[in-house]
Amino acid sequence: MVLSTPRVNKRLGKQARLNAKTGGNASGFSHPAQIILERFAKPTKRLLSGTIRSHFIDRFQAASQFKGSLKIICETTMLTKDQFADNHFIRTIIEDDLKTGAHAAIHTRFPPEPNGYLHIGHAKSICLNFGLAYVFDGQCNLRFDDTNPEKENDEYVNSIKEDVEWLGFHWAGEARYASNYFDQLFDYAVGLIKDGKAYVDDLTPEEMREYRGTLTEAGKNSPYRERSVEENLDLFYKMRDGAFPDGSKTLRLKIDMASGNVNMRDPVIYRIRRAHHHNTGDKWCIYPMYDYTHCISDAIEGITHSLCTLEFEAHRPLYDWVLDNIPAPHATRPHQYEFSRLELLYSITSKRKLNQLVTEKHVSGWDDPRMPTISGMRRRGYTPEGLRLFAKRAGISKSENVVDMSVLEGAIREELEHAAPRLMAVLNPLKVTLTNYQAGVTQSRTAAFHPNHPEFGERDVPIGATIYIEQDDFAEEPPKGWKRLTLGGEVRLRHSYVMRCDEVVKDANGKIVELKCTIDHDTLGKNPEGRKVKGVIHWVSAEHATPITVRLYDRLFTVERPDAVRGDDGEYLPFTDFLNPDSVREITAYAESAVNDLPPESHWQFERIGYFVTDRYDHKTGQQPVFNRTVGLKDTWQAKA
Repeated sequence: MVLSTPRVNKRLGKQARLNAKTGGNASGFSHPAQIILERFAKPTKRLLSGTIRSHFIDRFQAASQFKGSLKIICETTMLTKDQFADNHFIRTIIEDDLKTGAHAAIHTRFPPEPNGYLHIGHAKSICLNFGLAYVFDGQCNLRFDDTNPEKENDEYVNSIKEDVEWLGFHWAGEARYASNYFDQLFDYAVGLIKDGKAYVDDLTPEEMREYRGTLTEAGKNSPYRERSVEENLDLFYKMRDGAFPDGSKTLRLKIDMASGNVNMRDPVIYRIRRAHHHNTGDKWCIYPMYDYTHCISDAIEGITHSLCTLEFEAHRPLYDWVLDNIPAPHATRPHQYEFSRLELLYSITSKRKLNQLVTEKHVSGWDDPRMPTISGMRRRGYTPEGLRLFAKRAGISKSENVVDMSVLEGAIREELEHAAPRLMAVLNPLKVTLTNYQAGVTQSRTAAFHPNHPEFGERDVPIGATIYIEQDDFAEEPPKGWKRLTLGGEVRLRHSYVMRCDEVVKDANGKIVELKCTIDHDTLGKNPEGRKVKGVIHWVSAEHATPITVRLYDRLFTVERPDAVRGDDGEYLPFTDFLNPDSVREITAYAESAVNDLPPESHWQFERIGYFVTDRYDHKTGQQPVFNRTVGLKDTWQAKA
């Protein structure tokens, strides 16, 4: 058997893989697992840990139900340049810049704020920034824009790092933090004050909003705008030293209060805020604003192409103004480009609203499989390859990027079709007694784990006198065109015999509780003579099957845009009003016994049903297996909409 999942996402080079080989016989594996590490590219700094090595040895060394040798390939996510969108305007800009010599090499960055878990929109940005660097042999930094200490912490930092690596990428050098540049940012602010381009303001937030004006009316100057350079310097140093209470003063750029772009109306670049910072501790009681920090951080790091979503388009003049008015931190001058943010129907991507779902316990956490977070999608069984394919299909443009859920599921389904081995499981079991099969006798037939990948290996599929089939695969009064089982009709049991239903057993309420059937003993592995059986159904042996916990997930919301629904008064309704009460259902099902020895995050196709994954946390050795439904075999979104 070759088990292609779960993938071990530790960078061992572009095509590193771990082969764990064991040899054995029908009574179990007699040889200890042997780890063979193969490198197909130059080694990188991150090596496969001993913990992961032992993880696979422990779980597969005693997997006696597999025939022959067990070969597990746990490979890194391997990138190829054709995995990334190649027909968008940003790529054209980069190609032109390299062709004209504007840049010798490109340098991008992915700059999340560590105030929550990354979501599907971030996955698109990650694939864009890291993908462009990969395609053009450049570099991409991971930089945490950590200027808001109350909402940021190391939990989010660590989850972001894990998500980026899981998607198959690694950043240039060490992870960077905007907070590491606080001293430089302060010095640049002092320089702006000395040049008469920044001033300390005493306006309250309410007064500042009043002075700012509107989109159609110019703002007016603060009464503190003309303070002397000396007074501004003195006040700014005192702000840094903690002489003033929180919120009492700000440092503002002196640009133009009559500008048609409200972002240029003397924006605040520093505020007083006594808060413990996850990286700098209690060193600072003043913190720079994002618009001031972001462009300077790009310049310090030598970023060539600073890629942002469209809401920052109106901020670009401020981005350029700041860089025009400070000494150049680096020979490379960054330029900002904007693209449309991803909107996924029947979902939300606002961190504030996602946090609300968590804090109000509408979901179990940031990694709940119903959440559009990367960690949630990973737990649901989405794969890095599938998400990269989705990002490519979603595309990069400046037009509205609203994507139907079927596009995401289609990408995941396409990747799993090739990568996921097969097993049989019955979700809604109906007991079938085979009346002409000798009780206590077990027969088995060899079946491939994947019809198109013989290297995945084989397993034995046993059959006994009692089996389970899906309730939906039997109809007492079948509709026109029905090809599955009915009274007096025949079907093929997948990988086994042709079976005929002879009797239907019901309880006192008229519910079907059992079928009594017979098998054609001459049809194991061959077609019956003189008749054609069209239907094929899956099943499991009642004696040999393993009970499993299955979580069936559906869309989290009942409307396409839950945060954009207005009431009769024209006001937006709470997005939580549209939560789907049936977004998850947990059942007990039955599956082939091979599920007993699977590690967490193993991706499988349950034949004729869909793709499932062993839960990342709740699936544990020695306990009842836990599977999450990833996606069905067919697109069901259009039918539901």
